[in-house]
Amino acid sequence: MQVDSVLMIHGAGGGGWEWSSWSRVFAAAGWRVSAPDLMPAAAGLADTSLRDYEAQVRDWMRAVQPRLVIGASLGGLLALRCHAAAAGAALVLVNPMPPAGFAPASPPARIYPDIVPWRSTASLASTARTLPDANPSSWHDAWRRWRDESGRVLNEAATGPGIQHPAAPVLMIVSAADRDVTPSTSRALATALSADVLELPGASHVGPLLGRSAPIVAARVLNWGALRN
Repeated sequence: MQVDSVLMIHGAGGGGWEWSSWSRVFAAAGWRVSAPDLMPAAAGLADTSLRDYEAQVRDWMRAVQPRLVIGASLGGLLALRCHAAAAGAALVLVNPMPPAGFAPASPPARIYPDIVPWRSTASLASTARTLPDANPSSWHDAWRRWRDESGRVLNEAATGPGIQHPAAPVLMIVSAADRDVTPSTSRALATALSADVLELPGASHVGPLLGRSAPIVAARVLNWGALRN
């Protein structure tokens, strides 16, 4: 019997660990879960580009051959940019960074430094503010696991690179309390993609993955994925 596969792509400054609640939900339903870490280029984190991350994502898609691709924030933009390599897999976008036409107009040429020091500057207090909808245990776990990120990747992503609209089904998850990607931006992108929309009242930007309701959100996504394939 063929086992369904799901590829989960994390956001900037995070890692595959962000999907732990979702991984358990999907694995319990018999899915094969892949949630790898995006890795710096050989030249180092400061020289890592959006194209480097895209190459990794396309390699994962070809290797995993997923029935479902899920991307959060930067991972959502990567999923949209690379979906052709997933051979028609359905897409779930969790508060994705916006592509061209949805990003702020005329962004500055440089927004982030070469390396964004999220690991070294993070504190438990700042993590709690980022995740008001999570438990204290999740704050501690995330605080210990945040990582520095390539400013080049974020600068390139912030310019709103273009996408090809996927022919496969799309689900857009919109966190109503998202302070990083506005809910109106995600809703507009969902309309453009003819996507189904799952609104999460009170959820933060990373709350669908790390918040108290993460297993419930994952179960709803699992049900959507099963019905759309």
